[in-house]
Amino acid sequence: MNLEEPLRSLSLDYLNLLINGQAFSDVTFSIDGRLLHAHRCILAARSPFFRKFFSRSDAPPRGLASQVVVPINSVGYEVFLYMLQFLYSGQVSIVPHKQEPRSDCTDRACWHTHCSSAVSRAIDTLAAARSFGVEQLALLTQKQLMSMVEKASIEDVMKVLVASIKHEMHQLWSTCSHLVSKSGLPPEILAKHLPMDIVARIEHLRLKSAISSGNRTIHHHLHHDINDNKIQRMRSALDSSDVELIKLMVMTEGLNLDEALALHYAVENCSREIVKALLELGAADVNFPAGPAGRTPLHVAAEIVSPDMVAVLLDHHADPNSHTIDGITPLDILRTLTNDFLFKGAVPGMSHIEPNKLRLCLELVQSAAAVIDREEGNVAAAAAANYPTISSGGGGGNLGYLNLGSMMGGGLKMTEREGGSSSGSHSNKRESGSHRAGATSSMYQHHY
Repeated sequence: MNLEEPLRSLSLDYLNLLINGQAFSDVTFSIDGRLLHAHRCILAARSPFFRKFFSRSDAPPRGLASQVVVPINSVGYEVFLYMLQFLYSGQVSIVPHKQEPRSDCTDRACWHTHCSSAVSRAIDTLAAARSFGVEQLALLTQKQLMSMVEKASIEDVMKVLVASIKHEMHQLWSTCSHLVSKSGLPPEILAKHLPMDIVARIEHLRLKSAISSGNRTIHHHLHHDINDNKIQRMRSALDSSDVELIKLMVMTEGLNLDEALALHYAVENCSREIVKALLELGAADVNFPAGPAGRTPLHVAAEIVSPDMVAVLLDHHADPNSHTIDGITPLDILRTLTNDFLFKGAVPGMSHIEPNKLRLCLELVQSAAAVIDREEGNVAAAAAANYPTISSGGGGGNLGYLNLGSMMGGGLKMTEREGGSSSGSHSNKRESGSHRAGATSSMYQHHY
């Protein structure tokens, strides 16, 4: 006789004891409004949880099973029955029978080997096995899930991935993480299904896989492809006002906002609120010079004549005196545009510009430049008088940058001293601005 035959017979005998219901049972469980009869001695012998539960001083008293009912709320009836079947017989199939009708599976012809219904049942069984301390069932379920995910949808694979971390099933994590890594789903999609720390680990796996799979030439092209893809996704996120996604890309993908010209793009294409939120991330340089011309975001804001953008950039310490490679400042741009309005009645190729907005932009930048000129003059005067140099961080020197946005409501109000300084600065630089007027045509060509 085959040695396995007695074990199989013993397993079936115990399983029949469970199936026969109340025969010799001494405990009854109530799950989802249904009763399930069992035997304390078998449960205590097979599960540390039940052994401890029935040994407590407040455990249900012994007696007729119908009189001792234990409510179970942590798992459903079907999963709890699977677990008891395993405890009684040492074996169980968590995969539903082929073409068995399932209320949570709409495909009547489904064999339930890797559908969402089968995956959900297996995940619930894993949770129950862990909760009730049935480690052999947990390992058996892990093996079954590792087989399921090979053919399951990526959404179900991500569900299993989360379960593998929650229940510390390391082999299952390894299988699922590699499947998700190879799926090609971008981080913003993964973030809708997975916690942020898991998304970061998936991106790390992708990077390691890319580095180990090719030579230096492949790495070089891969680097550019990845960067181009990042920039495209970054711009799509900015267009949809999704600053949280930008933050995620910075944290998990190492996106460099300056190299991607995120601020330049946002100033030209997005709202003031998006530019402000981008600046408040603290990952972008407000004075970063872009492209061969070395244009800063404030140059861009001046070119498109946007008081909102000029104000928010100056509020975050944009330099009104920053120069391009050709020596052009944002103030030069605005003065040139103003001269065109004064002497030509319009700006060639820019008929959409409103005179009031242009005037306000000019006043904002002039005021900020005047504050800096005054600070530099004070420092020079102090040095000439042999006084110690005073840090610009002290006193009220930086107040010129604060609350510039509040000027947008009723126009800019300057004291006579500020107005005089501004006028003087304007007259001193008029010749310089006129001298550079011939070079302004290139300023409106956006070379990022």
